[in-house]
Amino acid sequence: MKVLHVHRIGGIGGSERHLLTLLPALAERSVEVSFLGLDDPRRAPDPFYEALSVPFERLSAPRDLDPLLARRVRSATRRADIVHTHLVHADVYGAIGARRLISTKHNDDPFRAGPFRVVERALAHRAARIIAITDALARFQIERVGLPREKLEVIHYGLDDVPRAWGANPPDPVPADGRVMVCVCRLEPQKGVDVAIRALAGVPDAYLVVLGEGPQRAELEQLARDLGVQVYLPGRVPDVAAWLRRADLLVHPVRWEGFGLALLEAMLASLPVVATRVSSIPEIVADGESGLLVPPDDPAALASALNRVLADPGGYGDRGRARARAEFSVAKMADQTLAVYQTALERTGPRV
Repeated sequence: MKVLHVHRIGGIGGSERHLLTLLPALAERSVEVSFLGLDDPRRAPDPFYEALSVPFERLSAPRDLDPLLARRVRSATRRADIVHTHLVHADVYGAIGARRLISTKHNDDPFRAGPFRVVERALAHRAARIIAITDALARFQIERVGLPREKLEVIHYGLDDVPRAWGANPPDPVPADGRVMVCVCRLEPQKGVDVAIRALAGVPDAYLVVLGEGPQRAELEQLARDLGVQVYLPGRVPDVAAWLRRADLLVHPVRWEGFGLALLEAMLASLPVVATRVSSIPEIVADGESGLLVPPDDPAALASALNRVLADPGGYGDRGRARARAEFSVAKMADQTLAVYQTALERTGPRV
């Protein structure tokens, strides 16, 4: 079975990290798996390929719409038994020449339920199967986008360990004995870092460390200065696990979320989680068991939950680790994905 995965690459976010875990696991199951990257040169695609362990081809994709790119992708995809696409650009270009198309939906971006849903429905008609990474995302695709229920499968992300370091973290200004709340995300409105900074004003003697980069950096730094709170924004760091070991808890104040691999990483590190009760998060973090969930955009509620966990972490961390290992393993994810491929091969003819 030859399976080609297609994704636009401009850095390493949740969907890219998912692929770095899934693709070698599929190769271990005798799938002839390869990767076609549509590179966004305005960002930083190279680190993804440095970490990728399966054969790959790279195509430059500086524009959203590019007829020449469409022809090149069509040529590459026709050699595969199954083309498995991830996110919008790959869905559109990958559908053109695929014999059998599998599409994974990674997030519930609001634009998908607007006028773009017409495109989503057309792509769904072309697909043999559609994978949603959570039950919440599957409901979003069915109820708000209008995708066919009978084509959808739910396969959670899988993770077996915290991220491996690719270097040593630089020195930082956070005291070694400080109360540290870590947040692992991009600096953009979806992730709600501004809410965490506002909540920090109600959490005495605590430091918020946000691991990630993005367009909101200057705005968030100014907000922290205005509120007089202790926020450290080191950007993308080489050793995320070191910060997870150092932190007292993970805060994940997102406004919506596809999955949130940072939640699994924290749980595998036995770290308590305080997150918002949105999208898929209640499927991952069991409220009152592996952490606490609060409403989005509510700094007061977030501050209250942070203070509760800092005062009494209880067994949140240990229970979170047990839940992550039991429910979200790489083997489970890979086996379920392979079953989707086998179903697509059995149910479709030479072309769908």
